[in-house]
Formats: sequence, C-alpha cells, structure tokens
Amino acid sequence: MTYRAPISEVSFLMEHVVGMDRVRATERFAEATPDVVQAILTEAGKMAEEVLAPLNRVGDLTPARLENGVVRTPPGYADGYRAIAEGGYVAISGDPDYGGLGLPQTITTAVNEMIASSCLSLQLNPLMTQGQIEALEHHASDELKALYLPKLISGTWSGTMNLSEPQAGSDVGALRTKADPNGDGTYAVTGQKIFISWGDNDFTENVVHLVLARLPDGGPGTKGISLFLVPRDLPDEAGEPGVRNSLKVVSLEHKLGLHGSPTAVMEYDGAKGWLVGEAHKGMAAMFTMMNNARLGVGVQGVGVAEAAYQHALSYAQDRKQGRTQIEGGRGTIIDHADVRRMLTGMKAETFAARALCLDLAVSIDLAHATGDPGMEARAAFLTPIAKAYGSEVGIRVADTGIQVHGGMGFIEETGAAQYLRDVRVAAIYEGTSGIQAMDLVGRKLMDGGAAAEALLDEIADAATDSPIGAPLTEAVAALRTATAAMVEMGLTDRLAGSLPYLRAFALALGGYYHLKAAAADPDGPRARLAASFLARQLPEITGHLAQAAHGAADLYALSDDDLAA
Repeated sequence: MTYRAPISEVSFLMEHVVGMDRVRATERFAEATPDVVQAILTEAGKMAEEVLAPLNRVGDLTPARLENGVVRTPPGYADGYRAIAEGGYVAISGDPDYGGLGLPQTITTAVNEMIASSCLSLQLNPLMTQGQIEALEHHASDELKALYLPKLISGTWSGTMNLSEPQAGSDVGALRTKADPNGDGTYAVTGQKIFISWGDNDFTENVVHLVLARLPDGGPGTKGISLFLVPRDLPDEAGEPGVRNSLKVVSLEHKLGLHGSPTAVMEYDGAKGWLVGEAHKGMAAMFTMMNNARLGVGVQGVGVAEAAYQHALSYAQDRKQGRTQIEGGRGTIIDHADVRRMLTGMKAETFAARALCLDLAVSIDLAHATGDPGMEARAAFLTPIAKAYGSEVGIRVADTGIQVHGGMGFIEETGAAQYLRDVRVAAIYEGTSGIQAMDLVGRKLMDGGAAAEALLDEIADAATDSPIGAPLTEAVAALRTATAAMVEMGLTDRLAGSLPYLRAFALALGGYYHLKAAAADPDGPRARLAASFLARQLPEITGHLAQAAHGAADLYALSDDDLAA
C-alpha cells in the first residue's frame, strides 16, 4: 500500500472550516496566499510520498543503535532528513531574520502531519528542533540567537528538550540536575536525563540540548529551575562545531515502537551550557517549547491515523472474505457492514482531529499576528484538547486498522501493527492525556469558564444554522452545564472527571468542524461523513459527561488492599 498525502482535504479544511483567510488577512502573514500554501503542501506531500514513506518500515526493522558511543541511525534516514532540511520544512514558521520563512504555524502543522504519516520516527527530529527554535526566539539572548538559530532553522544542527530524570518524570520540580557558574557567563551542567528523543544522530553537524537544571541558589520545586542551552560540540570562534562537550549518550531505550528514533539516556558531567531566559524561570521558557510540541504531538496522532486509515482501506478494498447482500458491491470485505462502520469511524475521527489541530494553529497565528487576548485564550484552551484528542485518535484509528485486517493485522509483515506501536507513546510524551485534562480543568478554567463558553457559543451558532445540527445543539447544552459544574467542583472531584470532560469537549468540536464542512459541501461526501459522525461519535458525549459529573468518591472508596485483592 502506498501513502498519499491528503492535500485536498487539508486545503479544504484551511479554506472552508478553520478560516485560513483570517490569517492571510493580517499584515504579518499576508504572503501566505492560497497559491503559496498550495505549492508548499504539494511539494511537501511529494517528498513525504516518495522519499520518506519508504523509510517507515526500514526504521522499524533496522532500529537506531548505539555503537562505540556513537548513535547510528537507520539506512536512508540521513537522506530523508536532508530532504526535509533542504526543502525548508524544519522552520517554515521560523524568524526570517535568522533564515526562516516566517510563514504561519498552520502551514507547519499541515506539513508536519504529512511527514508524520510517512515516517513518524524521523519526523520527531525536526519537531523537537521546531520547539527549540521557538523557545530560543522568545527567550534567548541576542548572542545565542545569532549563533544558534540560523543553524537550527537550516537544519544543519538539530535540537532536543531535556526534562525527565529517573526520579522526576511529570514531577519536573523533583529534578536533581545542577548548573554551577563557571565565572565567565557559562555554567557547568551535571546530571542525568532520560527519554530524550533524538538525543544524538549521525546526520546533523551538531545536536543542541535545552536542559532544565537548578542553580546553586535555586529554590525547591519548579520555581527554582533554570533552562540551559548545552551543545554536543562546542562552537569555535567561527561558530562551527569544535571540541566535544562533557556529555554523552549512556544508552538507547528498547521501545514498543518508534524503533528508528533514538530515545537516549543522557549524561552531563560538567558540560558547558548557557542560560536561556532569566535565572529560576526556566519553566516559562520550556513551556514555550512544550506547547509547540503539544500541538506537534496531536498532529503526529493525526498523521498516523491518516496512514493507518489508508492502509486499512486499501486492504478492505482488496480482501475477499465471506459474502454480503450488497448489490453492486466490490465483493471484498468493504461490503460488510461492520467493516464499513470501522472505516467510516476512522475517517470521521481523523477528519475531526485534523480540523482541531489546524484550528488551534490558526488561533496561534492570529494571536501572534494581532495580539488579541481572546485569540490567545482560545489557543490556550484548545492546546490540551488537541494534544490529547489528536494522540488518542491516532491510537484508536491504528488499533481499528488492525481489526479491519483481521488476523493479518496481527502479523507484522502486513505493516498494520507498526502504526499502533509507533503512535502509542503520543498519549504519553509531552504530557499524558491525563495531564492535558488536568491542565484543561485546572488552569484553563481559572477564568470561570469564559474561554470554554466562548467556544461553545461558536459551536452553538454553527449547530443552529445547520439542518442537521440538532444533536450538536443538545451536546452544547450538556457541555455548558458540565462546564459550570466543573468550575464549582472541589479540585479532587474535578480532576477525577477531567479526562472524560476533555473527550466530550473534543467530540463537540469535532461535530462543529463536520457541520462547517457539510455546509461547504452540502451534497458531497463531507456532508455524508458529517451525518455519520453526528449519529455515531457524538452520542459518546453523554457517557463522558456522566463520568465527568460523578466525582472521585468511588475511586477513593477502594483502598490499596481492595485494588490488590
């Protein structure tokens, strides 16, 4: 089966659903004309199909390995990365003053999806670099920007983020990595970091790490953490990689999936680093990178969902098994009602998740271009939903793809299982789905539900204007009640219902995007797909909201002994 980039679908969503016209109407992004966007998507899609897609299976069967202290990447990955970098796809949205194109995040989002679809293991590398670029643009000194941004934007150097430690995963405040002043404006960084995606490679000239560490006068918890830029090779006077820094890859993790991507345990032994941003305020700088990555990971889920769907659809159209009563059918398993149900659900949820990620990207672009506080709040509210829903849709669609294949899906040679193995981590890294949900009902509802209500007003208006919008109108009413209840709940009860609440909101947004698509294509396939989503996926909101309202009493009524019994 050959991957085909969904360029027409992405273009349709941009122009008819998420409002790309509003982005190009701003002075900052006036150059993002339809012709420019179409040209970028076309070329990126061609690269994804022809150069990157053939590498997906190669990386799975020939994993990255650590050999005499050097990370060796799968065959062809260097050429694949070179195609990404030379095409300018590492930094479509990077600052033009440092070599970036300065184009909207929405375009980066669409391109990232296609690269993730074709080879997720390799796509992780430029995704990490993109996040580092944004963090440096916002927080680094002019000297660091001048040296590092051109190299990162061109793809000559790559970037990573170093948060987790053996004893400090999501609880970043428990980190032990320290940074001692060298007396010359630099710092000696010492400690161990784990789960570092693309901690090293053999195809970029240098690898630049952003590392969270604590200064000697840094207080406990996250408020005492600072952020440091620590290159693998120290730049010489000409800005080129010079002597090796005091850091190394200790080992590479043996993982469920993403075998082509080296996930490193990093050891820093007095490595020279430079402070990024203000002392003791490293989390603010790191969150700039993490929020970028959260959208990126949601998009990874969409990318894998698209690839898994295409793979399953192709199989269903060719596989002959059993008999159906469908007149004029293909004579293959796609004629079976249950297979058709699975494929339709896969397509409908992939559409919804893609629209959600593009909508978030448009909101980010408008916030950057206009400074509108309402758009900033909208983007902030959508971020945890897009990350959690996008990644979970990727998992769900990949899992369903195995089911479509039947027994052959359980056989590695068909390739269906790889999608699920690769995407499973998307609901874990850059903040688990549970952490996204906690962020949503914690930080994002601290405005008393104002941002949530503004979004629900948007959805309600679309539902009222649609001839098929009645089910969504009911869902909005239920979500308004749930949102008000969430605002009033005690923290423990709110957190217990946070993920069901997030999932309900995501489905309502999915219905919203489907209705907008149906309005733009009233007699076409998108209207028919919308009707299916409203009938089959939207009713799940009722169950999610019932859980969200239930509180935490039953969870804590069970003692540890009860759980072990």
